[in-house]
Amino acid sequence: MALDTATNAPSDFDFAIGDWQVKHRRLRERLVGCTEWVEFDGEMSTRKVLGGYGNVEDNLLHLPEQSYRALALRSFDPHSRKWSIWWLDARAPGQIDVPVVGAFEGGIGTFYADDMLNGAAIRIRFNWFAADPDNPRWEQAFSGDAGKSWETNWTMDFRRVGALP
Repeated sequence: MALDTATNAPSDFDFAIGDWQVKHRRLRERLVGCTEWVEFDGEMSTRKVLGGYGNVEDNLLHLPEQSYRALALRSFDPHSRKWSIWWLDARAPGQIDVPVVGAFEGGIGTFYADDMLNGAAIRIRFNWFAADPDNPRWEQAFSGDAGKSWETNWTMDFRRVGALP
């Protein structure tokens, strides 16, 4: 049974609701000057939760060496008008990543977090490009210098599977 969505729920991630084929492109190594990209396919299915104030994205990623599952959990804070996004990788089921936090403006969602990579402090940026809801794109970038420069290290391009939900 699907529960009703609140009439005043945010619509920022409505473009992502449904089922998708995904083309992934990811740098082999991050923040070391690597230019070798690994490309692989994936699948994503996203559903609203929390009365529309959140959504859950179920992923199947087909890396060349193995396939694995992962989940993105998003929730909207109506007071700050910002989204928080957490990532849970099934290969490390007891660890959830720090949330990236941000908002959409002009069809682009920008989200940031501070984290660690190989013992060094980094800044993380997610960008969701949703101006064309039929062809959304996601990009992840890391900064090792507190956001002065960015290295895009993962992109995802989406193709909808089936009809709009």
